[in-house]
Amino acid sequence: MNLIIDIGNTRTKIGFFKGEKLKRKLIWDKWKLKELKGLFDKHTINGVALSSTGNIPRGVESFLNKQKNYIQLSALTPLPIKNEYKTPKTLGKDRIAAVTGANDLFPKKNVLVIDAGTCITYDFLDKKGTYHGGNISPGIQMRLNAMNHFTAKLPLLKRRKLKKPFGQSTDSCMRTGAQYGAVMEMEGFIETYRNMFGNLNVILTGGDSKYFANGLKTKIFVNQNLVLIGLNKILNYNVQDLE
Repeated sequence: MNLIIDIGNTRTKIGFFKGEKLKRKLIWDKWKLKELKGLFDKHTINGVALSSTGNIPRGVESFLNKQKNYIQLSALTPLPIKNEYKTPKTLGKDRIAAVTGANDLFPKKNVLVIDAGTCITYDFLDKKGTYHGGNISPGIQMRLNAMNHFTAKLPLLKRRKLKKPFGQSTDSCMRTGAQYGAVMEMEGFIETYRNMFGNLNVILTGGDSKYFANGLKTKIFVNQNLVLIGLNKILNYNVQDLE
Protein backbone atom coordinates (compact mmCIF):
# COMPACT_ATOMS: atom_id res chain seq x y z
CA MET A 1 0.00 0.00 0.00
CA ASN A 2 1.26 3.49 -0.89
CA LEU A 3 0.62 6.33 1.53
CA ILE A 4 0.27 9.71 -0.17
CA ILE A 5 0.32 12.91 1.89
CA ASP A 6 -0.66 16.29 0.41
CA ILE A 7 -0.22 19.10 2.96
CA GLY A 8 -2.01 22.25 1.85
CA ASN A 9 -2.36 25.67 3.43
CA THR A 10 -5.56 24.82 5.31
CA ARG A 11 -5.89 21.03 5.34
CA THR A 12 -4.08 17.78 4.59
CA LYS A 13 -5.30 15.08 2.23
CA ILE A 14 -4.22 11.49 2.81
CA GLY A 15 -4.55 8.83 0.13
CA PHE A 16 -4.04 5.06 0.33
CA PHE A 17 -3.22 3.50 -3.04
CA LYS A 18 -2.96 -0.10 -4.10
CA GLY A 19 -1.04 0.10 -7.34
CA GLU A 20 -2.64 2.94 -9.28
CA LYS A 21 -6.04 2.73 -7.54
CA LEU A 22 -7.07 5.03 -4.72
CA LYS A 23 -8.56 2.79 -2.02
CA ARG A 24 -9.16 5.26 0.81
CA LYS A 25 -8.98 9.00 1.39
CA LEU A 26 -8.76 11.05 4.58
CA ILE A 27 -8.91 14.80 5.12
CA TRP A 28 -7.32 16.29 8.22
CA ASP A 29 -7.77 19.91 9.30
CA LYS A 30 -5.36 19.63 12.22
CA TRP A 31 -2.99 16.81 13.03
CA LYS A 32 0.30 15.91 14.65
CA LEU A 33 2.93 13.21 14.28
CA LYS A 34 0.96 10.77 16.47
CA GLU A 35 -1.91 10.69 13.95
CA LEU A 36 0.53 9.81 11.17
CA LYS A 37 2.18 7.10 13.27
CA GLY A 38 -1.27 5.66 13.84
CA LEU A 39 -1.66 5.07 10.10
CA PHE A 40 1.56 3.05 10.05
CA ASP A 41 0.34 1.00 13.00
CA LYS A 42 -2.89 0.09 11.18
CA HIS A 43 -1.60 -0.42 7.63
CA THR A 44 1.28 -2.08 5.81
CA ILE A 45 2.95 0.83 4.03
CA ASN A 46 5.34 -0.01 1.16
CA GLY A 47 6.01 3.51 -0.06
CA VAL A 48 5.33 7.11 0.99
CA ALA A 49 5.15 10.36 -0.97
CA LEU A 50 4.76 13.76 0.66
CA SER A 51 4.04 17.12 -0.93
CA SER A 52 3.72 20.29 1.09
CA THR A 53 2.61 23.81 0.27
CA GLY A 54 1.84 24.42 3.95
CA ASN A 55 3.57 23.81 7.26
CA ILE A 56 4.74 20.27 8.03
CA PRO A 57 4.01 19.27 11.65
CA ARG A 58 7.02 18.87 13.93
CA GLY A 59 8.79 15.53 13.71
CA VAL A 60 7.02 14.33 10.56
CA GLU A 61 9.97 14.67 8.19
CA SER A 62 12.33 12.96 10.62
CA PHE A 63 9.87 10.08 11.04
CA LEU A 64 9.25 9.65 7.31
CA ASN A 65 12.96 9.77 6.47
CA LYS A 66 13.29 6.51 8.41
CA GLN A 67 10.61 4.77 6.34
CA LYS A 68 11.38 2.70 3.26
CA ASN A 69 10.65 4.03 -0.23
CA TYR A 70 9.98 7.59 0.93
CA ILE A 71 10.13 10.65 -1.35
CA GLN A 72 9.32 14.29 -0.68
CA LEU A 73 8.36 16.13 -3.84
CA SER A 74 10.74 18.92 -4.81
CA ALA A 75 11.99 20.68 -7.91
CA LEU A 76 14.66 17.97 -8.22
CA THR A 77 12.33 14.98 -8.07
CA PRO A 78 12.35 12.97 -11.34
CA LEU A 79 8.97 13.12 -13.06
CA PRO A 80 7.14 10.88 -15.56
CA ILE A 81 6.37 14.01 -17.61
CA LYS A 82 8.63 16.61 -19.23
CA ASN A 83 8.66 19.92 -17.35
CA GLU A 84 9.35 23.04 -19.44
CA TYR A 85 8.52 25.51 -16.65
CA LYS A 86 11.33 28.10 -16.61
CA THR A 87 11.49 28.47 -12.81
CA PRO A 88 10.81 24.96 -11.44
CA LYS A 89 11.90 25.93 -7.92
CA THR A 90 8.99 28.39 -7.72
CA LEU A 91 6.43 26.01 -9.22
CA GLY A 92 3.78 24.91 -6.75
CA LYS A 93 4.13 21.25 -5.90
CA ASP A 94 0.38 20.81 -6.12
CA ARG A 95 0.44 22.13 -9.69
CA ILE A 96 3.07 19.70 -10.96
CA ALA A 97 1.42 16.81 -9.11
CA ALA A 98 -1.96 17.71 -10.62
CA VAL A 99 -0.70 17.72 -14.21
CA THR A 100 1.09 14.43 -13.57
CA GLY A 101 -2.24 13.03 -12.42
CA ALA A 102 -3.94 14.49 -15.49
CA ASN A 103 -1.40 12.81 -17.73
CA ASP A 104 -2.21 9.49 -16.06
CA LEU A 105 -5.95 9.97 -16.60
CA PHE A 106 -5.64 11.25 -20.19
CA PRO A 107 -2.44 9.78 -21.67
CA LYS A 108 -1.39 11.20 -25.05
CA LYS A 109 -4.07 13.90 -24.83
CA ASN A 110 -3.93 17.67 -24.47
CA VAL A 111 -5.10 18.53 -20.96
CA LEU A 112 -5.86 21.79 -19.17
CA VAL A 113 -6.04 21.47 -15.38
CA ILE A 114 -8.00 24.19 -13.58
CA ASP A 115 -7.47 24.19 -9.82
CA ALA A 116 -9.99 26.46 -8.10
CA GLY A 117 -8.83 27.30 -4.61
CA THR A 118 -7.39 30.35 -2.86
CA CYS A 119 -6.01 31.18 -6.28
CA ILE A 120 -7.21 29.75 -9.59
CA THR A 121 -4.41 28.05 -11.48
CA TYR A 122 -4.40 26.87 -15.08
CA ASP A 123 -1.85 24.28 -16.16
CA PHE A 124 -1.43 22.91 -19.67
CA LEU A 125 0.04 19.53 -20.60
CA ASP A 126 0.27 18.56 -24.27
CA LYS A 127 -0.37 15.16 -25.82
CA LYS A 128 3.35 14.38 -25.80
CA GLY A 129 3.42 14.61 -22.00
CA THR A 130 5.13 18.01 -21.88
CA TYR A 131 4.07 20.52 -19.25
CA HIS A 132 4.21 24.08 -20.63
CA GLY A 133 3.04 26.17 -17.66
CA GLY A 134 -0.16 28.17 -17.38
CA ASN A 135 -1.77 31.01 -15.47
CA ILE A 136 -2.50 32.14 -11.91
CA SER A 137 -5.38 34.43 -10.96
CA PRO A 138 -7.28 35.33 -7.75
CA GLY A 139 -9.86 32.87 -6.44
CA ILE A 140 -13.43 33.82 -5.55
CA GLN A 141 -12.80 34.70 -1.90
CA MET A 142 -9.66 36.62 -2.77
CA ARG A 143 -11.65 38.73 -5.24
CA LEU A 144 -14.30 39.47 -2.64
CA ASN A 145 -11.63 40.32 -0.04
CA ALA A 146 -9.89 42.66 -2.49
CA MET A 147 -13.09 44.62 -3.19
CA ASN A 148 -13.54 45.20 0.52
CA HIS A 149 -9.87 45.97 1.17
CA PHE A 150 -9.35 48.47 -1.64
CA THR A 151 -12.62 50.39 -1.33
CA ALA A 152 -14.11 52.44 1.47
CA LYS A 153 -17.71 51.21 1.42
CA LEU A 154 -17.92 47.74 -0.10
CA PRO A 155 -18.55 45.07 2.56
CA LEU A 156 -16.52 41.95 3.32
CA LEU A 157 -18.49 38.97 1.98
CA LYS A 158 -18.18 35.20 1.91
CA ARG A 159 -18.60 33.22 -1.30
CA ARG A 160 -21.75 31.16 -1.83
CA LYS A 161 -23.56 29.30 -4.58
CA LEU A 162 -25.53 31.61 -6.89
CA LYS A 163 -28.74 31.11 -8.84
CA LYS A 164 -28.34 33.77 -11.53
CA PRO A 165 -25.48 35.69 -13.17
CA PHE A 166 -26.50 39.19 -12.07
CA GLY A 167 -27.11 40.88 -8.76
CA GLN A 168 -29.86 43.19 -7.52
CA SER A 169 -28.11 44.45 -4.41
CA THR A 170 -24.56 45.52 -3.65
CA ASP A 171 -23.84 42.20 -1.95
CA SER A 172 -25.22 40.09 -4.79
CA CYS A 173 -23.52 42.27 -7.43
CA MET A 174 -20.18 41.70 -5.73
CA ARG A 175 -20.75 37.96 -5.50
CA THR A 176 -21.88 37.60 -9.12
CA GLY A 177 -19.02 39.82 -10.26
CA ALA A 178 -16.47 37.71 -8.43
CA GLN A 179 -17.89 34.31 -9.27
CA TYR A 180 -19.23 34.76 -12.79
CA GLY A 181 -16.21 36.88 -13.64
CA ALA A 182 -14.09 33.85 -12.76
CA VAL A 183 -16.36 31.58 -14.82
CA MET A 184 -15.96 33.82 -17.87
CA GLU A 185 -12.21 33.93 -17.27
CA MET A 186 -12.16 30.12 -17.29
CA GLU A 187 -14.16 29.95 -20.48
CA GLY A 188 -11.80 32.46 -22.07
CA PHE A 189 -8.67 30.53 -21.15
CA ILE A 190 -10.22 27.25 -22.29
CA GLU A 191 -11.07 28.78 -25.67
CA THR A 192 -7.59 30.31 -25.98
CA TYR A 193 -5.82 26.99 -25.31
CA ARG A 194 -8.21 25.18 -27.62
CA ASN A 195 -7.48 27.64 -30.44
CA MET A 196 -3.76 27.19 -29.89
CA PHE A 197 -3.56 23.42 -29.46
CA GLY A 198 -6.76 21.89 -30.85
CA ASN A 199 -8.62 19.17 -28.97
CA LEU A 200 -8.49 19.75 -25.25
CA ASN A 201 -9.59 17.81 -22.16
CA VAL A 202 -10.41 20.07 -19.21
CA ILE A 203 -10.15 18.84 -15.61
CA LEU A 204 -11.52 20.95 -12.77
CA THR A 205 -10.24 20.34 -9.25
CA GLY A 206 -9.79 22.24 -5.98
CA GLY A 207 -11.92 23.23 -3.03
CA ASP A 208 -13.96 25.82 -4.94
CA SER A 209 -14.71 23.59 -7.93
CA LYS A 210 -18.31 23.18 -6.70
CA TYR A 211 -18.91 26.86 -7.43
CA PHE A 212 -17.92 26.41 -11.08
CA ALA A 213 -18.79 22.88 -12.17
CA ASN A 214 -22.35 23.70 -13.22
CA GLY A 215 -21.62 27.21 -14.50
CA LEU A 216 -19.19 26.31 -17.27
CA LYS A 217 -20.59 25.74 -20.75
CA THR A 218 -17.52 23.73 -21.75
CA LYS A 219 -17.60 19.99 -21.10
CA ILE A 220 -15.28 19.35 -18.16
CA PHE A 221 -14.21 16.51 -15.89
CA VAL A 222 -14.27 17.12 -12.14
CA ASN A 223 -11.70 15.21 -10.09
CA GLN A 224 -10.89 16.18 -6.51
CA ASN A 225 -8.15 13.55 -6.19
CA LEU A 226 -5.92 14.75 -9.01
CA VAL A 227 -2.99 15.79 -6.79
CA LEU A 228 -3.08 12.50 -4.87
CA ILE A 229 -3.17 10.53 -8.13
CA GLY A 230 -0.21 12.49 -9.46
CA LEU A 231 1.84 12.05 -6.29
CA ASN A 232 1.21 8.32 -6.35
CA LYS A 233 2.32 8.22 -9.99
CA ILE A 234 5.50 10.12 -9.13
CA LEU A 235 6.20 7.75 -6.24
CA ASN A 236 5.76 4.67 -8.43
CA TYR A 237 7.95 6.25 -11.11
CA ASN A 238 10.78 6.81 -8.63
CA VAL A 239 10.50 3.55 -6.68
CA GLN A 240 10.27 0.70 -9.16
CA ASP A 241 10.12 -2.18 -6.65
CA LEU A 242 6.85 -1.18 -4.99
CA GLU A 243 4.32 -3.97 -4.73
